[in-house]
Amino acid sequence: MPRVPRRLPPVLLDGVPAGVALLDVWAHWDPEAWVRMACALAAAFALIVRRRLPLLTFLLTLPAVLLSDAVIASLIALYTLASITRHRMLLVVCALLFTLGDVSSWPSPGLDLTRGSTFITLGYTGATAAAPVFLGQLVQTRRDLSLRLAEISEARDHEQLLTAQAVLARERAQLAREMHDVVSHQVSLIAVRAGALQVGTHDAEAKEAAGTIRRLSVQTLDELRHMVSVLRASGGRPAELTPQPSLADLEQMVGSSGIDVRLTTDVPEGLPPTVQRAVYRTVQEALTNTRKHAPGATATVRIHHEGDAVRVIVTNTAPTRPALPLPSAHYGLVGLQQRAALLGGTVTAGPTADGGYELRLELPATGTGP
Repeated sequence: MPRVPRRLPPVLLDGVPAGVALLDVWAHWDPEAWVRMACALAAAFALIVRRRLPLLTFLLTLPAVLLSDAVIASLIALYTLASITRHRMLLVVCALLFTLGDVSSWPSPGLDLTRGSTFITLGYTGATAAAPVFLGQLVQTRRDLSLRLAEISEARDHEQLLTAQAVLARERAQLAREMHDVVSHQVSLIAVRAGALQVGTHDAEAKEAAGTIRRLSVQTLDELRHMVSVLRASGGRPAELTPQPSLADLEQMVGSSGIDVRLTTDVPEGLPPTVQRAVYRTVQEALTNTRKHAPGATATVRIHHEGDAVRVIVTNTAPTRPALPLPSAHYGLVGLQQRAALLGGTVTAGPTADGGYELRLELPATGTGP
């Protein structure tokens, strides 16, 4: 956006020109010609309303031009009129009125068109009248240009915003296609193979593991379909959000984790939804890390309420099998810490003495930040 110049206070805008006109009256003061001086003073004080009534102000200054030599007030009024009005014919008429009034001397007019010097005087006075008209028009043009530049800048910013939104929409659509064509296909294949394994095997442990894999794959497919629909919306109509998890969904999530987990909780009902989601996501992330990095380990989840705080402790034992090299972005713990910080809580994690791992979450029960 272009820089907007600071405007002068109205007292200065109205008072300074009137003061300059009064100095002009003082320079041409004649105590014997009281009518002329009265007209000159009236013209000077009329400049106070020049910005609100520019044409009337100019007409009020014409008697001073016609009767005295104090013409500064009329020139200022003519400049103000030229900087405001868009009627150029009116400006031409006003400049002619000033010229004729200045070259005349009332009550004894001295305009003699038979003398060559009269035309020289007319030309000089006309140029004097044209100067404030041109200056006023220049100021008006500059003001219009500044407004136009501001509109162009605003339109350019809006166009850049639309372009950025279009680029983002294309990226979302591309990401949605990739998720649908690649990730969803592979997860569907996992679900199908897990279902075939569940039906074809006679090993109870393998059947249970295959059932868990199939159930998690189907759940992942549902979440992927929702994410694809959200991405394809691309800033259009708002997509319906999936219901956010709460503590009521915690037991089902723990049961489908594929880990031997012992869950104990004594938190009261009615906790804020933000606190419930933070507890749910923390337990989910901790069990996911246990499944990835500590195969064969068992876990303990303890959620309890002490005073004004909710504490979550997730502990897993040492792994009994070597961990598989699975891809990881290492953002899970960072995300949990950021979520907890927004709610005024903390997340700490680290290994235990017996080779396991422990993650601790502490949140204010009100769910408000610091």
